[in-house]
Amino acid sequence: MNFKENSPFTPGSPVPIELFVGRSNQVKEILQYINQTIYGKQENVYLEGERGIGKSSLASFIRSLANSQYEILGIHVFLGTINNLDEMVRRIFEELLKQTQVQSWFSKIKDLFGQYIKQIGLFGISVSFSPPADELKRLVISFPEALSKIIEKIIEDKKGLLIILDDISELSMKSEFANWYKSFVDQVATHYQKYPVFIMLIGLPENRDSLSKLQPSLMRVFRVVEIEKLSDTEVENFLSSAFLKVNIEVKPDAMEQMVKFSSGLPILMHEIGDATFLKDQDKIIDLDDAIDGILEAGERIGKKYLDPKVYRAIRSERYISILRKCAEVPFLRSFTKQDVEARLTENEKQVFHNFLRKLRELEIIEPDLDKGRGSYRFVNEIYPVYIWMEAQKFKYRTKYKQNTI
Repeated sequence: MNFKENSPFTPGSPVPIELFVGRSNQVKEILQYINQTIYGKQENVYLEGERGIGKSSLASFIRSLANSQYEILGIHVFLGTINNLDEMVRRIFEELLKQTQVQSWFSKIKDLFGQYIKQIGLFGISVSFSPPADELKRLVISFPEALSKIIEKIIEDKKGLLIILDDISELSMKSEFANWYKSFVDQVATHYQKYPVFIMLIGLPENRDSLSKLQPSLMRVFRVVEIEKLSDTEVENFLSSAFLKVNIEVKPDAMEQMVKFSSGLPILMHEIGDATFLKDQDKIIDLDDAIDGILEAGERIGKKYLDPKVYRAIRSERYISILRKCAEVPFLRSFTKQDVEARLTENEKQVFHNFLRKLRELEIIEPDLDKGRGSYRFVNEIYPVYIWMEAQKFKYRTKYKQNTI
């Protein structure tokens, strides 16, 4: 069996730096703040966007530019399910150690961490930072001072420090985090004349709302940078570059379909690109390859994101049929009860009210207050696209079965 070379696509992971496209306005804005950091101003950015919109990829790209063009030491810390300050701070300092261990000036900061650094791996190829609980709690309290000491050690080699805290969903619900961050900013402002540290939080809009409720004055601290869907041109540029990287030609009609179904969402263009890459057999992607890839991507997406939360919870065929009709236009995040009801069968109308209640309980939809009574919207912009792709797959298979009978 012949296996294909590595796919240039990375579903579920930040895009490789060389394939990063778009976001020019956001990149320019953030780089302005990095420039301020170089001159000693402590900056705080909240990078906001829906799931799958490419927040982590943008952050990785910014970190690369900060390292290469601005001589700033950048670290990218993925927090995920972390919900306490101790583990967050431990991970920050461990990532700092990992990023500096190959540098000639590693010895300058190593002593700051005492005997709590451990080399791991057969040949000591990585490091871990594991202080005892009491020491870690002191480090949480003295975080501004600890960072200041690190900067003093690296200032001859680096002009500042960039800390990216990715996926703060769990922390955003903790008042101790909101209060700790506000205290950190206040201490820096009152005790340090120069403090070249740039901190970027990455989260969903609702995470920022949660922090605002827990600590209202914290929101004045952040410069909020929002990212939205990519344009069709940007999606096409990305797909073209990715396929060109592995010497694959893409026919125009195939590209048109892949761009259409990507819907400007990086998470979708990676899934579609990867599935199409694996389906292709002759290094020329035609329309059939693209359709096969799109259908396969729809299968993957459903299993990853919607099956656990939606399709396993609403097994009724009537419910699933209604769900497809709610997302007949994939690019619209909202719908009205009246518009959907007009497309339902009599049997579906009988359960429509219960269907809406069930989807609200599952946190799939919520009332769209801006558009008035009877209006709803999907809580995530990706959901209607997923559902639409599943509906297209269903129609395709139904038509195929009818043609083969």
